[in-house]
Amino acid sequence: MRLRLFIGLLSLACSCSYASENLFTQQPSVTPSYAQMGSHSVGVQTLQLTNPQQLGADFQTLGDRRLNIEVWYPASKPAAKAEPATYTDVTRSGLTFELAGEAYRDLAISKQRNAYPLVVMSHGYTGYRSIMFYLAEHLASHGYVVASIDHTDSTNAEIDFAKNAGAGFASTLYNRARDQQFVLNAIMSDSRFNTVIDENSAAVIGYSMGGYGALNTVGGCYRFTPELLQAMQFPEPMVEFLAPLFSTCNAGNSETDVRWKAMIAFAPWGGEQGVHALDDIQVPSLFVAGEHDDVSGFTKGVEALFNASGAASKYMLVYENARHNIAAHPAPKVAYDNDLDIGHYYEPSWNSETITRINEHMSLAFLNCHVKQENKACDMLPKRENATQTKQSDGGLDAAWPGFPERWAAGLRFIRNPSKE
Repeated sequence: MRLRLFIGLLSLACSCSYASENLFTQQPSVTPSYAQMGSHSVGVQTLQLTNPQQLGADFQTLGDRRLNIEVWYPASKPAAKAEPATYTDVTRSGLTFELAGEAYRDLAISKQRNAYPLVVMSHGYTGYRSIMFYLAEHLASHGYVVASIDHTDSTNAEIDFAKNAGAGFASTLYNRARDQQFVLNAIMSDSRFNTVIDENSAAVIGYSMGGYGALNTVGGCYRFTPELLQAMQFPEPMVEFLAPLFSTCNAGNSETDVRWKAMIAFAPWGGEQGVHALDDIQVPSLFVAGEHDDVSGFTKGVEALFNASGAASKYMLVYENARHNIAAHPAPKVAYDNDLDIGHYYEPSWNSETITRINEHMSLAFLNCHVKQENKACDMLPKRENATQTKQSDGGLDAAWPGFPERWAAGLRFIRNPSKE
């Protein structure tokens, strides 16, 4: 498995520097096969996009909504002395860190016309566009263009989580799906990418509130009531106004965009609150959940959303004994300084490196199956629910999940929808 380096900095104002921190090890013998790096070199660019005439945070006035986007893509080979890209952001408490990736900044795009599906990636509340950079780089190495969004009003840099954690939540409820749809449209029409993107093939990956948005973007509807918003601590004078404003379908459109071919929702929010109506979703969907998720919930949360989805091809990957933090990159060094920050990344019963490799494997298998229509990738989606191999009467073990080395996988479940597949 590739080597990733993480560098921690105390803050942007600090001139201190730290030696590179290796948080990933070389373990190719125990890496699932679809978590191996692909054949493409990976380039990355930062874009600033503007969605004009959007409702502002006051929900009264219109103005430009600006979004910072990180785009990863298959690229030409880097020069021999080129340095990999770094991604700089802040923790929830405002501590700055810099992550060293495996993409290369501003490489030329590999010119295979109409070859690469687009993946739109969406962080949680709060978060940042590089929070799943490991997955974005991985998918780009396998022939996808990945556009990850800094959702304005919803990032670590904008929200003082300790003093006013809910400051951007109303904007998040309204804008999350709309941002995803806007980025699909913007990247598909961008002259830097539109000649190499398959104009008919896109997928959305959302984590937590990103998953909340993704469910709506691919065909779900929100069902907010004044009573629900009041229970969520919205001011009473606003709830009658906001409930119909929030209650939209298809990212605010009259119908689902036909270019969406698949959705992955990591720990999607909203099931316990009853805000989603998912009967009309038809897009193949992969739900990923921690069975003890204490943010989005499991039985009445992610599992309930999985069961409610109308998609004929739907799957759920469950991390047993995991909570909510099943999608982010491993914690940077500075995040260990306080509970607020480490609580954004840490899983007490799972190794973060293991989670990221499983996410890479399962996400690529699912997308290759349902977006690229590769039968061999469909065969990688497990047919046995439990990943743990059990001892047989002859003393041996039953077969491992497809693509997983012998005895490597445990604590995972994979639920299919065989009655509709």
